[in-house]
Amino acid sequence: MTNNDILIRLRYALDIKNVDMIEIFRLGGVDVTKDDVLKILTKVDEDTFYDHDEPEETDEYIKCTNSMLESFLNGFITFKRGPQKSKTGEPVKPDRSIKNHASVNNVLLKKVKIALSLTSEDMLDIFDRAGITVTKGELGALLRKEGQKNYKPCGDRFARNFLKGLTLKFRDNVN
Repeated sequence: MTNNDILIRLRYALDIKNVDMIEIFRLGGVDVTKDDVLKILTKVDEDTFYDHDEPEETDEYIKCTNSMLESFLNGFITFKRGPQKSKTGEPVKPDRSIKNHASVNNVLLKKVKIALSLTSEDMLDIFDRAGITVTKGELGALLRKEGQKNYKPCGDRFARNFLKGLTLKFRDNVN
């Protein structure tokens, strides 16, 4: 699953408008235009890039890099919860958690959990709505920092099901 796919699915699941997408990117430190957002959210036919891991950028498509995705997720937290302040009252700059493409899904789970103020029970419910059973231990391993003893990489299947569960919970208003 590409970073563009993640953004497309997250936007749909939470019904985020284009204007809000621009604001979220801005809050994360990336300036994009409405045209840029539309190009990032363009679905690319997978048959056209089967020789490559990801599609190439064109006039109609902008590839979402790990840095762009993390900036969006950081901006999403600020958009939903407001800017974080340190003890001295200074704004806190979010850390960069995505070390490589393998950690993207784990960071997605963590940052969406923070932005939407989800509890572990809420997360388990979201996975359950998508039709998969995740234990508290497995969820804890997915939410750990990369490099920790019990860290478990989050595969695309888990991330897709999480986004599907978000859609069922928030978009389809099934509470």
